[in-house]
Amino acid sequence: MMYQATVTLKKGGGRTLKAGGMWVYDNEIDSIMGGFENGDIVNIQDFDGYFMGYGFINMRSRIAIRLLSRKKEDLIDETFMERRVRAAWEYRRETIDTESCRVIFGEADFLPGIVVDKFSDVLVVESLALGIDRWKTVIVKALKKVLAEEGILIRGVYERSDAKVRLQEGMERYKGFIGKAFDTRVEILENGIKYIVDVEDGQKTGFFLDQKNNRMAIRRLCHDKKVLDCFTHTGSFALNAGIAGAKSVLGVDASPLAVEQARENARLNGLEGRVSFQCADVFDLLPKLENQGESFDVVILDPPAFTKSRSSVKNAVKGYREINLRGMRLVRDRGFLATCSCSHFMESELFAKTIREAAQGAHRRLRQVEFRTQACDHPILWAADQSFYLKFYIFQVVNEY
Repeated sequence: MMYQATVTLKKGGGRTLKAGGMWVYDNEIDSIMGGFENGDIVNIQDFDGYFMGYGFINMRSRIAIRLLSRKKEDLIDETFMERRVRAAWEYRRETIDTESCRVIFGEADFLPGIVVDKFSDVLVVESLALGIDRWKTVIVKALKKVLAEEGILIRGVYERSDAKVRLQEGMERYKGFIGKAFDTRVEILENGIKYIVDVEDGQKTGFFLDQKNNRMAIRRLCHDKKVLDCFTHTGSFALNAGIAGAKSVLGVDASPLAVEQARENARLNGLEGRVSFQCADVFDLLPKLENQGESFDVVILDPPAFTKSRSSVKNAVKGYREINLRGMRLVRDRGFLATCSCSHFMESELFAKTIREAAQGAHRRLRQVEFRTQACDHPILWAADQSFYLKFYIFQVVNEY
């Protein structure tokens, strides 16, 4: 099908697209023939007229076009969107526990700019691009239909499109119900642990599902151990340590709301005796604990993204180096450090180099136990580099001999 406007790429343009990626940048466009509004679907062709695909256009954004399909015969309509949604759900059903999971992960599910998380019987939608925003109700309707076919009834949908990145698309930040109102505090079960997820006021969509498998991975290290969980958010790593039989767990976060929710989650699982939480700035607290002569068998560092752009990577490196150095100094000889970065811009090699520098500064030797990434409901689409963002290491920390 021919859409109203046709975008022609410059000679040598569209490199990301040609490599299997999903984006066309504004400086790769040579000409646009035909009328369009930002958010419309356009035809994309190479400089020589070769058909490249269909995508959403938004000339307000540096990412001018987000690809929807490379097939010329595709018609972008409700049937097309349902097909994409169905494929996304089938992938989750085959790869992960779907009680609570990310059911749509933007470009990695060939639905650019939209994320949908399922928390038990509630969906949380995050729409980050103008073109897909027009289709979000169609996508939600299709997802509810596909889930209902398996007897999964969704009692409510909440939109958390309040990320700053929407401003770059010329859109306002927004949050609110899609459909009827419901109780936005949702109880979920993950790895046998109950959590209350606040889908209205929690960070991002309310809970970080991407660490599901990594939380399980630290359990075997925590039995009968003294554990420190930094940037605990609502207590997920701390509670996994507690359920694994840790002797004591201290979870730390700067957000009073997160700490209160973490304490509630501990009570919900009968762990309040062994798992405690403190509201503090981790950067301030770690040196204090070191000065007090504290040490731990296991230290977990799960910070927020210190960088959300290439321009702030240098400062982020300093932050990651500092917390890893401080964290290592608190690990007893032959104890364990779990450390991660959830920033796409903190590339794997740079993160590894930063940890290595921290170890040198702390005079500790690291033995890598394992390297992990995000859970498979956040699939990494090769060539769409932004879909790979979570780097997670477990090390044994050894004093220098």
